[in-house]
Amino acid sequence: MVTAQHEALHRIFQEDPSLFARTFERLLDIPLPADCAVSVIDTDLTELSPIERRVDTVLQLKTDLGDHLVIIEAQTGAKPKKSSSWAYYVSYLHAKHHCPVILVVVCLDGITARWARRPKTIGLTDRPTLTLKPIVLGPDNVPVITDVAEASADVWLAVFSALTHGRSPEVADILEVLATALDTIDPGTAGYCAELTEVGLGDTDARQLWRTLMSTKTYRYQSEFAQQLRAEGHVEGEAKMLLLILDRRGITISEEARERIRTCTDVAVLESWAHQALTIDSADELFA
Repeated sequence: MVTAQHEALHRIFQEDPSLFARTFERLLDIPLPADCAVSVIDTDLTELSPIERRVDTVLQLKTDLGDHLVIIEAQTGAKPKKSSSWAYYVSYLHAKHHCPVILVVVCLDGITARWARRPKTIGLTDRPTLTLKPIVLGPDNVPVITDVAEASADVWLAVFSALTHGRSPEVADILEVLATALDTIDPGTAGYCAELTEVGLGDTDARQLWRTLMSTKTYRYQSEFAQQLRAEGHVEGEAKMLLLILDRRGITISEEARERIRTCTDVAVLESWAHQALTIDSADELFA
């Protein structure tokens, strides 16, 4: 079952596709052409068969050296069967688009990161037909950003730092700096980053730390997004947050659907809808 935390780990690259290039250059020392243009493309790999296969995020790189595709998969645990899905994704996209395909796996812990980095083979043990070697981002190579100036210079990278270090000892310092850095950008984007951070921290102590920050500190962006959300049971704030997420993602929603959201009094339902709103393609999917 896909969780909101899982979605946040890869969706951050959809919100700021160029973050991919910066992580490659800064964290992995893999340079990309200066004129590299990055965009998000359709992640649906469904064929005519009834089996649906959907990649987390796919980015398209257009450079003078040719096109490349980048698959970004969020992984919250070691799942041996996942390697066959990754091999399918890479092979399918390579066959469809006739260009190099890069697999990037984002992990939340060191154990999963070490598993993801191990080569995955298909074929004979000593003569594999296919060897899959993902590029892995995780707590061991994503920087711990605890400097306000550094976080303010690249807010999306600071959010990514918070998500990947949600279980690290330094997470309290990371979140404190992130909350301050968000106050340096426009309130709309900052509020969305605040919500994405909360969702992405999942069921961790760090999420409660983040909520405490949002409810006890005063930031400009809270008046737009986060402030009304933080108090548990605040139905009106949850409904407003959901509508803002849908509007920001460009999801067209009818007045009837808006009224259904506004009149909902179940906080758990509103939270569930808010998590779904990060991934759906139409308003109809929200109530399916």
